[in-house]
Amino acid sequence: MRALLHPVRSVLWSVALLLLGNGLINTLLTLRGTSEGFSTSLLGIIMSGYFVGFVCGTWVSSRLIRRMGHIRTFAFCAALCASGALLHVIFVNPWVWLALRFVYGLSFVTLMTVIESWLNSKAASHERGRIFAMYMLVNLGAIAVAQQILRLDTSEGFLLFALTAILISWALLPITMTRRPQPTIPDRPKSSLKALIGFAPMAVAASALSGLAMGAFWAMTPVYAKQLGFDNGGIAMVMSITILGGALLQIPIGRFSDKHDRPRVLTYVTIAAAVLAALMPLAPNQMALMGLFFVWGGLSFSLYPIAVAQLIDQLHPDEVVSGSSDMLVMQGAGSAVAPIAAGFIMHLFGAQALPLYIACVLALLGGFAIYRRHRVSTLVTGETAHFEPLVQTSAQGMEMIFDDTQPDLFDDPTFYEEHERRRIIDAVMHG
Repeated sequence: MRALLHPVRSVLWSVALLLLGNGLINTLLTLRGTSEGFSTSLLGIIMSGYFVGFVCGTWVSSRLIRRMGHIRTFAFCAALCASGALLHVIFVNPWVWLALRFVYGLSFVTLMTVIESWLNSKAASHERGRIFAMYMLVNLGAIAVAQQILRLDTSEGFLLFALTAILISWALLPITMTRRPQPTIPDRPKSSLKALIGFAPMAVAASALSGLAMGAFWAMTPVYAKQLGFDNGGIAMVMSITILGGALLQIPIGRFSDKHDRPRVLTYVTIAAAVLAALMPLAPNQMALMGLFFVWGGLSFSLYPIAVAQLIDQLHPDEVVSGSSDMLVMQGAGSAVAPIAAGFIMHLFGAQALPLYIACVLALLGGFAIYRRHRVSTLVTGETAHFEPLVQTSAQGMEMIFDDTQPDLFDDPTFYEEHERRRIIDAVMHG
């Protein structure tokens, strides 16, 4: 393990520090906005700025890296993120915050592109799965720990904003001190979204609707918990325990989907997550609510990676990277709409509208999954794609995961024949 991590340890240290700062600021801003009297609908608009910037950054980041190089791009964007964290507390204005959130989201996805392309270039093809698993562990662990930093001060103070800026600035140190050569970044794969919608509508719908659910969770759950009477420590626990559930349960759920009918597993997981969200307003106490969030996190965090794996079950190997990148864009688009929709609904109907909104989104996805299962049977030949745990990542992360995940399947000559047969059958079933 030490030999495996040695070439990328500086990058992983930067990831940990960057995600500590990012996890802290995302929760902190909703709490500070609430204390400043911003309405939930206005907070939803502000928090959507981050996801809009994130989606836009997926097209900008590669060009910026080619122009400036990896290290200078990382320093440039880290400076924007760190200064943006401080500007939030200097200019307490919703429209300034919206602009800052957009710039922050665009800068942050560029930082992730630098990191993931670096990891991708430093790992041998047979090591990328283990390196990516360690990367996801660091990613989720840092976000979970970041929530506990909220206990150090109130959201009305300056300390937590300063700590965010410090952590993001410290993320510069390991990656700028490395003596290893910078990687090259490939061209962004050509979009195939239009074809994907026609060929794999279930996977695309799962990506977009999981974004509609998870975007609301990330942006509005701190507001929801605060309105229910949780203090900063309690809000931190709600966020951390949901992330912990996602980290602990995502892999066994995903591995189960590898061995069984994946569309059926996706349907059951979606419906179970919808039911748990609908039960949250009925929780008798805070401990019961946290228990629901823990299991819901495990189910909901699994939806997007199961959808990606299902898509890859249906794709030609040459289409895997572009298809999975388009899935990332769809999830980002759903995440951008989610805070606005959830915030507006919470403004009209109160805090308990958030889990009910999430339940409705997931129920819609579950209903579509049942409809698709009755109309079209997904045909998969040979071995299915392997599930990989995912959080919001960049196109470079997608390339790292799927560059060498299915060599045996892709080497099978019958795969290509069956792939074309599935296309024809699906076209016939759609008239």
